[in-house]
Amino acid sequence: MDLISALESLEPELEKGLDQASSLDELEQLRIEFLGRKGRLAQIMSQLPELAAEERPAFGQKANVVKERANASFEKRRDELLAAREAAALARFDASMPGRKPNKGSLHPDTLIMEEICGIFGKLGFDIAQGPEVEIDHYNFEALNMPPEHPARDMQDTLYITDTILMRTHTSPVQVRTMLARRPPLAVVVPGKVYRRDSDLTHTPMFHQVEGLMVGKKITMAHLRGILTAFVRGVFGPATQVRFRQSFFPFTEPSAEVDISCFLCGGAGHLGHDSCRVCKGTGWVEILGCGMVDPAVFEAVNYPSDLSGFAFGLGVERIAMLKYGIGDLRMFFENDLRFLTQFGA
Repeated sequence: MDLISALESLEPELEKGLDQASSLDELEQLRIEFLGRKGRLAQIMSQLPELAAEERPAFGQKANVVKERANASFEKRRDELLAAREAAALARFDASMPGRKPNKGSLHPDTLIMEEICGIFGKLGFDIAQGPEVEIDHYNFEALNMPPEHPARDMQDTLYITDTILMRTHTSPVQVRTMLARRPPLAVVVPGKVYRRDSDLTHTPMFHQVEGLMVGKKITMAHLRGILTAFVRGVFGPATQVRFRQSFFPFTEPSAEVDISCFLCGGAGHLGHDSCRVCKGTGWVEILGCGMVDPAVFEAVNYPSDLSGFAFGLGVERIAMLKYGIGDLRMFFENDLRFLTQFGA
């Protein structure tokens, strides 16, 4: 048989094979047999050098026609098989059956608490400010009254990238950046991630804080107490009692820690005959730190000496653990859907 006849004989054989192919897998095997790199068409084409020079153009044209028709036939049969498969699937579909409800997503407890915190302070006149998580030493420590030799740096467990670049240990650097960018009066809250070298039942290398700052003329500790009392009662309820205890922070003076009456035992310190597991029998739970902005911080941002202001900082996970009764901080970061789906859509 000459090569032209061999090409022509491929077409009826291919059509017969296409009619018999009843699945996409069978169709693919047929395509490989006829049009694959070592298929029947390729084997015929490999004999081209044996033809006389004057016969090669006609053979090449015929081979191209056969190949184009074969590809078109394969595409047509493939469309037919796909349509048949879809029709079979639709035939099995019962439109009268009830549909399956899609799974509803849920917000992470950190997200819920941060939105609630920012919403409360937004109603109190605070703007939201943001800043970089990779920070320089000057903003994270020095401008906040913590020079290189300051012992408070040892409390931070800092993750350094270089000698002067680090992962921020608190959201307080945004206070400095905000004061450098804006003139008073101002009131901002700063939600965001912070980083420290620590990991156990009550600490993680990354966690979330919300920092607050208000600066103006004649801002006093009474304003701070009023703002934070309103915030605490907004989160934990109007019956929540608040107390301020003297403390120390390098960038505020005077400084205080804020406690709230235990939400589980109502401040009694016990549940029946048992000591309260949340407040450990004290009736109080520590919730945040605060104080009046230290004059050294105002000096670092070139604010005039007649200004005053307050700052506060709180851990988002801490608030969430207290509000939702979560006992292990690591649950916030394990992505366990059994935990995360408990917090609503």
